Formats: sequence, C-alpha cells, structure tokens
Amino acid sequence: MSMDSMATSIGVSVPVLRFLLCFAATVPLSFLCRFLPRGLPKHLYSSVVGVALSYLSFGFSSNLHFLVPMFLGYASMLLYRPRCGILTFFLGFGYLIGCHVYYMSGDAWKEGGIDATGALMVLTLKVISCAVNYNDGLLKEEGLREAQKKYRLIKLPSLIEYIGYCLCCGSHFAGPVYEMKDYLDWTEGKGIWGTEAKGPSPSPYGATLRALLQAGFCMAMYLNLVPHFPLSKFTDPTYHEWCFWKKLSYQYMSGFTARWKYYFIWSISEASIIISGLGFSGWTDSSPPKPRWDRAKNVDIIGVEFAKSAVTIPAVWNIQVSTWLRHYVYERLIQTGKKPGFFQLLATQTVSAVWHGLYPGYIIFFVQSALMIAGSRVIYRWQQAVPPTMSLVKNVLVFTNFAYTLLVLNYSCVGFMVLSLHETLASYGSVYYIGTIVPVVMILLGKVIKPGKPARSKARKEQ
Repeated sequence: MSMDSMATSIGVSVPVLRFLLCFAATVPLSFLCRFLPRGLPKHLYSSVVGVALSYLSFGFSSNLHFLVPMFLGYASMLLYRPRCGILTFFLGFGYLIGCHVYYMSGDAWKEGGIDATGALMVLTLKVISCAVNYNDGLLKEEGLREAQKKYRLIKLPSLIEYIGYCLCCGSHFAGPVYEMKDYLDWTEGKGIWGTEAKGPSPSPYGATLRALLQAGFCMAMYLNLVPHFPLSKFTDPTYHEWCFWKKLSYQYMSGFTARWKYYFIWSISEASIIISGLGFSGWTDSSPPKPRWDRAKNVDIIGVEFAKSAVTIPAVWNIQVSTWLRHYVYERLIQTGKKPGFFQLLATQTVSAVWHGLYPGYIIFFVQSALMIAGSRVIYRWQQAVPPTMSLVKNVLVFTNFAYTLLVLNYSCVGFMVLSLHETLASYGSVYYIGTIVPVVMILLGKVIKPGKPARSKARKEQ
C-alpha cells in the first residue's frame, strides 16, 4: 500500500502521515535505548536516531534548521560562559521567530499540513535551558532557587552529550522538555537511575501501556468529534445567526474537540519517554513505593477538563513547557525581596505567545490567559477568606471559579485555533466579548473588595 493511498484512507496529507509514522516509531526506538551500555553508546544512539527521524519526517532542510540553535547555544557556552544564558535565549528565540515568519506554520497546521517548526520550538527550549544552567554553574549556591541548584551545570557537556540531549530518540518532535542534568544522570546511571537509588529498577511497561491506550482513546475522540465541530464554522454566516448560548456552546465544543488532538500527541510522547526510562522521576512515599513518571507527563486530561481554577491550568496543560516558563522566565523576573505580580505573569505569557508564533490569535490568547489567571486569583482569594463555618458560601465560590475557568478558557482558545485577527475578533465579538469583560471585571472587583487574611482556626493562630 503506497503512502498516498494510506494517507487518503485515513484522511491526512502524506507529510502528516510520514510524521505520524516516525513519531510512533519513537516508542520502539526508545525501548531499544534501554539495552544500550551507559555513556557514549547511549549518546550516539540518541543522536543518530534523532537525526534519522528528523530527516524522514521533514527532509534534509529540517536538520539544518535544528543545527542553527544547537550551534548558537553550544558556541555561546564555549566562548562566553558569563552571558551564555541570555545570549542563547535571544539568539534562539530570534531564529525561531524568523522561521515562524518564513514558514507561517500556523496556516499549514490549520489546513492539515506540517513542517519542522513544531520540533524546532521544543529544541529551542532545550538549548536555552542547557545554556542558562551552564551559566548558573558560575554562581554561588547561596541565593539560588531550588531549581537552579538542582539543574545547574558545573562542567560543559561534550558535543556528543549535547547532541544526544537535543535530539534524544525524536523527543524534540513534541516534547516533553527535560533538563540536561537529568539526561546526563539517565545516560550515566546516576542519581535516581543509579544502583544506590531507592528501590529496584522500575518497570516502565504498565505506565507505557496506559499511555498508549490513552493515546488511542484520545485519537478516537478527536476523529469522532472533529467532523461535527469544524473551525470553518466561525466564518460561516449561519454561525452568526445563532443565539448567544448556542454560539457560546459551539466555542466550548470547538475547544474541547481540538484538545483531544494535543492529548493524543502528548500521550505518544509520554509513552516514548517512559519506556526509555528517562521519564522516571522517583518513587512515591506509599507502602510499597510505586514509580513516578512525572518527567514524561505533559498533560493531565481530567485536570484540564475539570479545572477548579485557571491558576491550575499551567500545572496540567503542556506541563513541561509551563515548568520551563516558570523556571526560565517567570521566576527570573522576580526581584529579590519582592513578590511576583501581573507584570511577571504577562511577560511570561507573552514569551509563550511568541514561542508559539507571531499570529495575532496566539498573542491575543496568551494575553487573555494572563487576564484569566489574574481574575481567577481574585476569586480564589475571596474563597480562602471565607471562614470554615460558612461552607455554603465557600462552595459557591469554588463553583464560581470552576464556571469562570470553563467559560474564559474555551472562549479564549478560539483565538489559538483560528489564528487570524479578523476571525479571532469576530468569534469573540459574536458572544459580546464576555470572556474578556468578565476577567477584567473580576480584577477590578479585586481592587475594591479586598478580602482579609485567609481564615484559619484559632488554635492554628495561637501556634
């Protein structure tokens, strides 16, 4: 059966089919990595497999694109260590933005196409974190945050270690993003992967099977829903003839449908990282202890769909990228002795928007996200200020935060899906900008109705 006929039979383009086959191949190829000797053989295998999968998925030019940020990052670390972190950050993002502008990938993705910029996005974050952590290796431990202490690099990784980290068995296709320190410990059998670590070597097979079954379910959900809720409906005149509630419901279902595609992709990447062993993140405190695979996890489906607060969304959606943004943007913008505020939140969301691409829909979505989180924090502060004796009021506020998150998230994500300024504003305007107005109102109310300190029991106060 030819690639053309196979692609036609499942309703995708040939480039997308080629990518999906290579992406699925990361699971068995990562499994083989388990049986290689530690050190150099693992690095060589990770590098060769990553290069081969990139070539088969995107062609020769993709590998050239990947070489640019990799070269810039390593050269910065080699030649100017005191500023290699900030240099790599701006050079890496500069090149990524150039590729976004040149390829305008969002349009291709909307039409079912694919190119290498998605993988380049993941690779850029890995290159930057490596350089920043090597930069942090010059600093004294006093005054460093826990993440900086944990991941800083004292010694420059070798070139083969660096390439293996960047391209490890195709992990740059869709993530998850992980740290150079963890990669080196895994390949060398140190830390939690060492023989002296707590417990026996964990079996990855149950967790891998769960991730693969989850991937199958997510793909089935997406294929079943997408014909009923196409994005083209937002530009259809009949959509604008619907009543307010029907349009709002369609926005929810469009976002709900689109998320299953991401759940599928991240479930496959999770299975790949788990079965390699790199996804292992330690043991639980239960008796008997169970292995944790948090390093591989990029999404908590239940956590997203039933989020009680918008504040929790970054902790359950694109988890490893959200962690990267927290460690390398948000926390580093906080001045010593001061608390983070809306500026740090907005700056972080802006970096996330630029990382995704320069489409107006992305930028509007992430500005919306900053407003959404800020408004949700207001409701949460009110909720925390309610004394335990007023459980009904507290439960009402909990439900209010849940409904608020559901409304604003699915309203906002339309911009992320349709991308163009005209379609984004048209879809927002069709529901009277309710998902923008409500967060702004909540933020303003938070300035007026300032709750007291969170309610605590008398006994706890005396302690």
